[in-house]
Amino acid sequence: MQRSMGFWRSWALVVGIMIGNGIFLLPSVLAPYGNMSLLGWIFAGGGTILIALMLGSLARRFPKLGGPYVYTREAFGDLPGFLVAWGYWIAIWSAVAAGAVALSGYLGFFLPQISDKPLYSGISSLLIIWLLTGINTAGVKSASIFQLTTTLLKLAPLFLIAGSGLLLGDVSEIPASNPDDEPFPILIASMVILIMWAFVGVEGVTIPADDVIEPERTIPRALLAGTVTVTIVYICATYGVMALIPAEQLALSTSPFADAASLIFGPWGASLVAIGALVSIVGSLNGNILVGGMIARAIAVDKLFPARFASLNKAGAPAFSLVTAGLLSSLLIAMNFSKGLMAAFELLILLSTLCTLLPYVASALAEIVLRWRESSDEGRYNKRAIAIATGALAFSLFAIIGSGLVVVVYGLVLLGCGLPVYYLTRQQS
Repeated sequence: MQRSMGFWRSWALVVGIMIGNGIFLLPSVLAPYGNMSLLGWIFAGGGTILIALMLGSLARRFPKLGGPYVYTREAFGDLPGFLVAWGYWIAIWSAVAAGAVALSGYLGFFLPQISDKPLYSGISSLLIIWLLTGINTAGVKSASIFQLTTTLLKLAPLFLIAGSGLLLGDVSEIPASNPDDEPFPILIASMVILIMWAFVGVEGVTIPADDVIEPERTIPRALLAGTVTVTIVYICATYGVMALIPAEQLALSTSPFADAASLIFGPWGASLVAIGALVSIVGSLNGNILVGGMIARAIAVDKLFPARFASLNKAGAPAFSLVTAGLLSSLLIAMNFSKGLMAAFELLILLSTLCTLLPYVASALAEIVLRWRESSDEGRYNKRAIAIATGALAFSLFAIIGSGLVVVVYGLVLLGCGLPVYYLTRQQS
């Protein structure tokens, strides 16, 4: 199949996945810290840029389908590679379920009956999953064009509100606050833990590498450009809202962007934000669905997952893999209707975040190990690459520790559930 993803479509995959619905709550979450939150953004953005540089280095040398799975397998073998891919695959379709539920909540702004009746909310969530799954089964070209379109559309209202807020508001009046009088390192850690979840998804563009034009050049550039774009958008948007709304009021807001837009544009401002949120979540869901289909295909191609997942339809899309992930996401949404299973659903979302962070750790370790191997052959060390990977590793571990012990333990159990699948597939192949 002809490769269809150039720089801009690859960039859109990075930006589109990372900017989902989290940005629409961040100003309220960070309001207690005021101007001090800029330091949190610098640390979180800097750590994510290290991850992007590390992934770019690996993608340049191993431009293959699977991204972090490929890097882990190259460094440590089949089983570690499979476990990273297994956890990541589950993380993706869990995140798709959560995103679809969030999308139905924003649809309720225009159609209140969706929010009022759980059945309608569930139906709308399922419809968006299968609509986007259908787009992806039409091929990577169609999915990547849709991704670029939604990414550009989602950036417009964010920049509009950010720019208006920075021009009409007064940034100098944003207080610098340490609400709990914490030591400086603890203060930074508290903010970074809140902010870092908004950056999850940077790895997505490395996975469909066999559909990227000149992946060894395009992926590293898209990674860095996409991460810088997202960091700028997040900082400008957060500070634009903070400049308009007093910190005390902002901390209590459940819709900070809608409140800011109403101040700028009047009654229709909230509608603008709701539309922006819908487009933002749709774009993030589309990117995750694409990546989820590709990661399952990658391990199936290497005969570490059932062979059916490696099959392609006439459009060159892994239709069976995409449909299976769609069914699993739909099952999670169905579970959400049972109050007894609500806790399990919420736990899976937390595990989704954790299992998305694990590939960063594995990739950083792979980069360090592979660089040491290469240096022994070449007789010299690439100190810059090893330093970047070490920084990315430290940042990723910091993020995982912030997830909490309970989630980490459940995450290990979840990874352990993949072992029977691994050994059964190996025996059959």
